[in-house]
Amino acid sequence: MSDGTATTTTDLDVRLEKHRVELTGYCYRMLGSSFEAEDAVQDTMVRAWRSYDKFEGRSSLRSWLYRIATNVCLDMLTAGNKRARPMDLTESTPLARAALSPRPDNTWLEPMPDSRVLPTTEDPAEAAVAKESVRLAFMATLQQLPPKQRAVLILREVLAWKASEVAELLGTTVASVNSALQRARATLAEQQQPGVEAAVSDPLDEEQQKLLDRYVAAFEGYDMTALTALLHEDAIMTMPPFDLWLTGVKDITGFMTTLGAPCAGSRLVPVQVNGLPGFAQYKPDPEAGGFAPWAVQVLEISDGRITGFHCFLDTKRWFPLFGLPLHLEAETDQVEEGV
Repeated sequence: MSDGTATTTTDLDVRLEKHRVELTGYCYRMLGSSFEAEDAVQDTMVRAWRSYDKFEGRSSLRSWLYRIATNVCLDMLTAGNKRARPMDLTESTPLARAALSPRPDNTWLEPMPDSRVLPTTEDPAEAAVAKESVRLAFMATLQQLPPKQRAVLILREVLAWKASEVAELLGTTVASVNSALQRARATLAEQQQPGVEAAVSDPLDEEQQKLLDRYVAAFEGYDMTALTALLHEDAIMTMPPFDLWLTGVKDITGFMTTLGAPCAGSRLVPVQVNGLPGFAQYKPDPEAGGFAPWAVQVLEISDGRITGFHCFLDTKRWFPLFGLPLHLEAETDQVEEGV
């Protein structure tokens, strides 16, 4: 390889890498899976690298990459699998009948670190839209759309592409794009579930930060009275890969003091996840000492209360994704926040 070719190759790698985070965000919204999204982006980069000599520059490099990524995602979605949350699949379970029944990994909508899907932007409005579009509730609703409608909605409403740009990307007409967008919006309106919507400021306002500080104190102290004061009366708790979900303060705190009792004495480390505040939970490790990973918690907040409390338990997958250690020493006073 000549020096000139090496320089060109390096330059192309750099140009492609500049788009990795936004492409990962796009593929994550399309697929609902952290790891499938990263696989899709890697496939996109490889395809782009291999076929770059055929790229004629009629569109921008960014548009071309989105076209490749869209095709990769549509191919991956042909199996028809829809990622979901526990409440999308079953009725709420009363605590008296609570049972921990796992379902396969590909059932679940997966958590994602903000840093992997939200590009840095100077525009606060743009940043707010991006964060809202990776929140669990919106992501779950996206999963109800047919794949091409999903792509149209994300490109038009989240990424603010023009209808003509989307039509060119999908190889269709503006009328077809507008029709797909209209149908997607109608489905989203039908899918909106009653209940309290998460309303988290970006950045967190003073009251929300105080609420999180109180939550950490209540959870680490395993103080159910203090926790009760922080939870909305209709709060929801989920624990993928288990399909069990609980609703209401009494059942949530009741679960935590029965089946969840081994979590007493846990430590919480802040993480930024799905555009929402979250924590990596480490619970006491009686065998090795210190603390072992237990869950990535994602919190939904509205009107000064916690409305959603979602615990993703597959720690061998999630903690490395968030750049978190797989053990905390007992004397560790503070852990650097994960990515």
